[in-house]
Formats: sequence, structure tokens, C-alpha cells
Amino acid sequence: MAVPSISSLAPLADKLESAKRAAAYRAIDENIDFQNDKVIGIGSGSTVVYAAERLGQYLKDAEYSALVSQFICIPTGFQSRRLILDNGLKLGSIEENSAIDVDFDGADEIDDQLNLIKGGGACLFLEKLVSTSSKKFIVVADYRKKAPKYLSTNWKSGIPIEIVPSAYVRVSDDLKKLGAKKVIVRQGGSAKAGPVVTDNNNFLIDADFGMLENPSELHHKIKALVGVVETGLFIDNASRAYIGNADGTVEVFDK
Repeated sequence: MAVPSISSLAPLADKLESAKRAAAYRAIDENIDFQNDKVIGIGSGSTVVYAAERLGQYLKDAEYSALVSQFICIPTGFQSRRLILDNGLKLGSIEENSAIDVDFDGADEIDDQLNLIKGGGACLFLEKLVSTSSKKFIVVADYRKKAPKYLSTNWKSGIPIEIVPSAYVRVSDDLKKLGAKKVIVRQGGSAKAGPVVTDNNNFLIDADFGMLENPSELHHKIKALVGVVETGLFIDNASRAYIGNADGTVEVFDK
């Protein structure tokens, strides 16, 4: 089965899903060197579903099958592990493959410098570990995730911060001293009594600092707090972003 061209695809019932698919498919088509890449990062989120799907299509194409079957795909959490397996791709681990050729992941918000807020899906530490271990980090998202200029313009849930559980009171107090307007330990909701627990058995704090004109400075201040494992501010990490628009077009932004 040949890989279908993007232009030949029938539109999905939901325009937003069509936008996500167009961005993810193009990102895969234009950023994988099938002859030389060996280790591929597969991130988390609704748009990355289509990136894994596109790789699965290449796996079924006679021209690419032998090459794609040798790719080692590195997940950033439970969801991405399932995406890799469900599309017939080879599952690997960051422990065995610390050098990654290219990583594909989504974002909660993207500013005009390709800085990101990530962690809405509670996978931020592994997402940052994989993306910073990659030669190229490619972001795939839909038009809602693009900030006009500064981070926290559209994303109003605060900066996700992964913390050691026993430090949640101390870190919450310290974040307020840094200027956070609102600090919340993320709860599991109706399906769980108590906080969300990450894949690393940590808690998550969502801290609202308002619009971020200098996300790099804030990242470093938060990261220096005792008890903080990682922040959801991804600074100078992404090399390119593919943004799917409602009309089916895709905008590409380079660092």
C-alpha cells in the first residue's frame, strides 16, 4: 500500500482534526531522513496521534517498509507508547537510545520565538528529556495553540511544573514569592481522589504568572527551587513548528 498524498485525503468530519492531521503528516513527510535516521521520538497529545499514524502508513509502503521497520521509536509516556505499538512500530526506550535523530511532539502553546508551554497532559519531564536528546525537535499543533506573541496569552491554565510530592507546600509558597498569581496542585478529577501522579511518581503544580514576556528567565528561576523536577517551559528547544489551520493549510515556522 503506497503512502497516500496529503492532497488526496478526504476531509475529516471535524475541521480541527483535519488541521491536526495535515500538520502532523507534513511534519513527518518533510523531517524524516528515511535513509539515515534510526531513532525517532514520538510525543504525546492529540496531534501526535496523526504523526504516529503517518509513520505507520510508511511502514506499510513497500518502498519504505524495510527502513521504517528498523526505526526505534522512543515514547514520552503511556499514550505515546500505545501509539507506537498500535501503528506497528518498534518500541524503544530513552535509557537504551539517548541520542535521538528527530522528535515529534505537540504543545499547549507556542510563542513567536518557538518557545513552548507543555505539560497539559502530565508528561512534561519525559517530553523534555526526549526533545532535548534529539538533533531536531519538530512541533505539531493546530491553530489554537499559536500565541499572538507571548506565552500564556491563549493558554490560561498556568505553567505545568513537575515536583517531588513531599515538596508541594514549599514549592507552592516559593512560586507565590516569584510572582505567581495562582498556584494549584493538579487534581486527578472524578476518576481519582487526590493529585495527578506523573509517570515518574511525582505531583504537578499549575502556576499562573500571567503573560510571559521573558519565559527563559522564569524557567530558570522555577527550576532552581528545591523540589522542582522540571518546568513545562520549553526554551530554545524546538527547531520547527507545523501549525494546521481550519481551512486545511499548514503554516511552517523555523527557529
